[in-house]
Amino acid sequence: MKNIILTLFIILSCCDIKAQNENIKPKLVVGIVIDQMRYDYLTRFYNRYGNGGFKRMINDGFNCKNNHFNYIPTKTGPGHASIFTGTTPKYHGILGNDWYDKDLRQNVNCVQDDTVLAVGTDTNQTKDGKMSPNRMLTTTFADENRLFTQMKGKTIGISIKHRGAILPAGHAANAAFWLDYEHNGNGNWITSSYYMKDLPQWVKNFNKSNITESYFKVWNTLYDINSYTESGSDLNAFERIFKGKESATFPYDLQTLKKDNGNFKIIAESPFGNSLITDFAIQAIDAEGLGKDDVTDVLTVSYSSTDKVGHDFGPNSVEIQDTYLRLDLDLERLFNALDDKVGKGEYTVFLSSDHGTPHVPKYLLSNKIPAGLFDESKMFDEMNAFLEKEVQVSNLILSRINNQIYLDHDKINANDLDLKDLKQRIALRLLKYKLIDKVYITSEINQFVGPDGFLETLLNNGHSQKRSGDLMFVYNPAVFKDTQWNRTGTDHHSGFNYDTHVPLIFYGKGIKHGETLQKTEITDIAPTISALLGISFPNATIGKPLEFVLD
Repeated sequence: MKNIILTLFIILSCCDIKAQNENIKPKLVVGIVIDQMRYDYLTRFYNRYGNGGFKRMINDGFNCKNNHFNYIPTKTGPGHASIFTGTTPKYHGILGNDWYDKDLRQNVNCVQDDTVLAVGTDTNQTKDGKMSPNRMLTTTFADENRLFTQMKGKTIGISIKHRGAILPAGHAANAAFWLDYEHNGNGNWITSSYYMKDLPQWVKNFNKSNITESYFKVWNTLYDINSYTESGSDLNAFERIFKGKESATFPYDLQTLKKDNGNFKIIAESPFGNSLITDFAIQAIDAEGLGKDDVTDVLTVSYSSTDKVGHDFGPNSVEIQDTYLRLDLDLERLFNALDDKVGKGEYTVFLSSDHGTPHVPKYLLSNKIPAGLFDESKMFDEMNAFLEKEVQVSNLILSRINNQIYLDHDKINANDLDLKDLKQRIALRLLKYKLIDKVYITSEINQFVGPDGFLETLLNNGHSQKRSGDLMFVYNPAVFKDTQWNRTGTDHHSGFNYDTHVPLIFYGKGIKHGETLQKTEITDIAPTISALLGISFPNATIGKPLEFVLD
């Protein structure tokens, strides 16, 4: 009799433990990435935020205030991949938004896939729809959740940008959706044949509605423009002027401006792009039944318009402040929808960014702070001319993308040139440029070579033996390449704090309330969420679970 009672007790205890473990898991994990969000946007605009968006996460969640990227280059593609894989470009292979493919001998996009077709556009051959995660070499935590749940846990990725939707969701996602807004797209939410042959009916219905077109309206400041004292003057010389306007000042009539500014692209370059993402995400939660059972689902949401506005106007603009104040309201709307559709206390959210950004160089220079723009196109031509004079072979440099130099190894071998000597000559010549601070040479098998140090570690973490170039160079702080686009507004790519320091806030089920100034890294996010869910870490994770975050 005692043995029977003991056996029953063990069975009941095991059932209770299992029930408790299941109860710890959220029904839905929402990974939010805010494109180009500097950490100080949390603090600079804090007093202007309401209580339901950023402040709700900060006040009721856990705020990691010293969170950084741990590799170079800090760009959108690598940022999204690193957040959700828990590793760096060295392992996941997403070296930039684009990079030079040595086999194809041309630049390729990080999610480009010519083997798939666009789904949901006027023509299934459109370039912006031929996308998939095929170039990412590792799993995301969403992939691991799919495997753990025998593919029962859903994963949906959403962003205006294709790379912002595709890379976070991973390889095994049920769907990734992005907006067809580039190259005069039709403004539909689309996907590719990698995921499905036809759009779900709910997406078709969304596309047929007037929701997207409703954002062709006037963008004025949410509050009295004179109250935006956390930003500079609305009229200045540091911002991009849309075609059809005489100055980069409020208001912006998007209906009037759309014809000369890419049609639906003008929505993406306003805060209304973030509102549109929120509309679509809320529809997805409902239509896809996310968080409706005890099997954890994953929703990834990347807010792209913050990056578009940042590139156009810069961190000190009234436009960027207004975009964040409006985004705060969109976050509140999303959280309220999650409360209603999934249930308060039944979901977990994290919020971070794919990179930060510096102030506009012209603005810094106007305040006597060192900065600058470097003409890479001119350097490319000058370096090829220099090498032709040195070794009597023309066009030895094939590409200069992502602060890397790619050499023509076929020509080098055909002309019996010394590769090591050639790299040394190039490095010494590059160092003569005033705005280039450091140059690093890869070994003959393209292994990163450099002394131990802060920037060297970040360069190493961003380096791929197969995909990276023969040399890497680093600019002085607050310097980026000179293009017509970059002469106003801002950019990003470096390992300096303005590009690496981004928010990281956890909120919801299984998360403690608190904050830390302890340094955390972007690669810690995926293993932390994996630990919360009790699943395997993504297969190339180098980050660590943040124990102090978990309840």
